[in-house]
Amino acid sequence: MRPKLLMIVPVPLAGLWLPFLEKAPIDVVVQDRDAYAPASIDYALSFRPPHGLLKTLPNLKTIFSLGAGVDGFLSDPDLPKQIPLVRFVDDQLSTEMAQYVVLHVLMQHRQQRAFDRAQQESRWAQALLPRKTEDTRIGILGLGEIGTVAGARLRELGFPVAGWSRTRKTAPGIESYAGDSEFEAFLGQSDFLICLLPLTGETRGILNARTFAMLPQGAYVINAARGGHLIEDDLVAALDSGHLAGATLDVFQTEPLPKESPIWQHPKIVATPHIAAISDPRVAANFVTDGIARAERGERHPNTVDVARGY
Repeated sequence: MRPKLLMIVPVPLAGLWLPFLEKAPIDVVVQDRDAYAPASIDYALSFRPPHGLLKTLPNLKTIFSLGAGVDGFLSDPDLPKQIPLVRFVDDQLSTEMAQYVVLHVLMQHRQQRAFDRAQQESRWAQALLPRKTEDTRIGILGLGEIGTVAGARLRELGFPVAGWSRTRKTAPGIESYAGDSEFEAFLGQSDFLICLLPLTGETRGILNARTFAMLPQGAYVINAARGGHLIEDDLVAALDSGHLAGATLDVFQTEPLPKESPIWQHPKIVATPHIAAISDPRVAANFVTDGIARAERGERHPNTVDVARGY
């Protein structure tokens, strides 16, 4: 009997992955579109499944995430933690995230927004000179796959780069800070603070007033991880006080970002609609079918999440 995969995604989006999944030797059903018996489901694929749904699948073997982050699963109090949860890891996704980070570091570092304003005013602003690259310190929160790639790209451009993570990491050319005891020292040398952390109980709200106060005067914040990392009111206050120079946000506490949010019109914030990197449906489908084949052979997937740690 062929393995059966349940896709728990918005029905209009299922067509992104179905053409590729249906070529594999598996049966695919879509939540809210197809009838199925819960006991018939062997595997589940989702990004943010409704709370309580996964526990209704008694013969579930593996859960696959459509993203690198798995907070959409871990926030479910009824998540069957004994079932392997596998996160999506893709080199192209890491590359695109690094591109996003580099783009917004350079836009701020080279003062492109100021030149845009000068152009609109027909003003020759040649006196706007950037700080020396070697004196502009980058701090990356999270030295996983994405953080390491982003740090490497910024090092290639001549920026000094440091990273902070829960445990000590080794990455060529990147200074490693680890744990609570080194957090303040890390922040104190970060002219750019870039958040690429997984969202866990420990990291939720890490971008807050206390964190911003420990950054150098005029620091710039980039959050391309999860909206839950940022206390948005604290950021606005730090920007309005002049302590922070600006911020780029790709993720938000509520998505889509509500129209009444002050973030939309804030002159020091660049807001993008969660587009820093988009998973390629073909690659994601291959990832899932390969993962199912591994599970059918009794193999543990290398990207299996440690549920206790949250990544």
